[in-house]
Amino acid sequence: MFQGEFDHSVDDKGRVIIPTRFRSSLGERFYMTKGLGGCIFVYTENSYKSLSETLSSQRQLDEHTMRLQRFFTSTELAVDGQGRVAIPSKLREYAKIEDQGDVVIVGTGSRIEIWSSQSWERYNDALTADMISESARELGFA
Repeated sequence: MFQGEFDHSVDDKGRVIIPTRFRSSLGERFYMTKGLGGCIFVYTENSYKSLSETLSSQRQLDEHTMRLQRFFTSTELAVDGQGRVAIPSKLREYAKIEDQGDVVIVGTGSRIEIWSSQSWERYNDALTADMISESARELGFA
């Protein structure tokens, strides 16, 4: 389970250090995809396999299935000996992460999200107490 929020920087080669507390849970191989809201989703091998199997079990020529399969196209990655991972350029572009820019790495339970610092700040600034309460009600927490 991934929990916590960590500030890091991307180096000039597009690499970022994965927080130590996340590395062992990620395993040797993991997957990055575009995420909702303009971030990058990082899944363990098993979590991504489950997502992929769920999408594969849907009607294959359905427009919604194809849209999600294309959106969640992934890249298999591994952490190097110094705890870094090179974020593919297409994903950096999607998430508006600049080389030598700042990122926020967030553990959301079953996955990790990588946000540009500016996007993370905008996302959090836009949240209201009413939005949080509504989501809690929708999910049966309140």
